[in-house]
Amino acid sequence: MYAIVEVGAKQYNVEKGDILEVEKLETEGGKTVVLDRILLICADDKAEIGQPYLKGASIKAAVLDQVKADKVITYKYRRRKAYHFKKGHRQKLTRIKIEEIKAG
Repeated sequence: MYAIVEVGAKQYNVEKGDILEVEKLETEGGKTVVLDRILLICADDKAEIGQPYLKGASIKAAVLDQVKADKVITYKYRRRKAYHFKKGHRQKLTRIKIEEIKAG
């Protein structure tokens, strides 16, 4: 059984036991979170597709910890203009483990 779930502005293909890094969720490590924006659930050869989301379906996930992604460097440069701009960014992420997929 697998599902396609929307977390933040991204979609993930998940199965039970998967560990994902998603955009930061406002929960602490060790707690449980319920994801309810599920686009598709496929069990065996039967697929349920939402319009846009499935009603009554949910995914239970355990929050493992809050982490930061690798640093991304942005550098802008214009030749002969004495212009250069360097900026770094580290995205905040939440690492979750999928515990249960429940169809509606």
